[in-house]
Amino acid sequence: MDRLIEHPEWLLLVLAPIFFCCMLLEWWFGVRTRRLPASAQYRPVEVVCNFVLAAMHQVADIIAGVLIAKIYLHFFGWRLFDIDMTLFTFGLLLIAQDFCYYWFHRASHRIRWMWAAHVVHHSSENMNFTTAFRQSLMYPLAGMWLFWLPLVVVGFDPNWVVFAVLLNLGLQFFVHTQAIKSLGPFEWIFNTPSHHRVHHGRNRQYIDKNYAGVLIIWDKMFGTFEPEIETVQYGITQPVNSFNPLVVTFSEWREMWCDATKPQLPLKQRIKILFSPPKTHQ
Repeated sequence: MDRLIEHPEWLLLVLAPIFFCCMLLEWWFGVRTRRLPASAQYRPVEVVCNFVLAAMHQVADIIAGVLIAKIYLHFFGWRLFDIDMTLFTFGLLLIAQDFCYYWFHRASHRIRWMWAAHVVHHSSENMNFTTAFRQSLMYPLAGMWLFWLPLVVVGFDPNWVVFAVLLNLGLQFFVHTQAIKSLGPFEWIFNTPSHHRVHHGRNRQYIDKNYAGVLIIWDKMFGTFEPEIETVQYGITQPVNSFNPLVVTFSEWREMWCDATKPQLPLKQRIKILFSPPKTHQ
């Protein structure tokens, strides 16, 4: 465990066998037997695309992590408190990190610069466990790491912060499925497959809803909760229509760059293009 805390980037690799078992079970018992809808199918070209996107994301995180670790350590020197990691403080860290994740996720839908990275995850018109692997290598540039910085300044050790972030992301793998309809009372407090299916919907009433990581309570507190009622239509309003990982990764960055560099635009308008809500919204 100590080695895992020293190298938290290994956590998702440790969890990988569980992820692959879940994908195999979903495919074997749900897709292969046609118990799940067409939007849950494992299409080989998309599965490969999702795995390549995950690999690109992992490599980018490792490379950027060297610089981000130095930034975190710098601000850790200015920490407000010395927090010893106990079971209680670890629980506090998980809750605080989940709160920060909610605001990161919400910003990723409302700020075009951040949406340019996050749109990769929403661009699929299918929903199965492999959709969780559909991530962007551009998250470090988009500024994801800034949302965890307050935890370091408060006094949580940077390694524990990164571990909590990756544990949160690992747990979110399990909400990317159509095999589970409802989890009963757990739906009141936790993010579940039903809640997250709503988040991936392009139905009008589902757009910008259910930003939760692990706890759905943040959405209920801040007015962004929507229950799953109407059948979810997955994807974004302006589809990418490609399974090329590079096209999926950079299409929105290219569109944003073209919009922001149009001739004769005032600087204020260029900045607004970067930080206003996105055009290719889900």
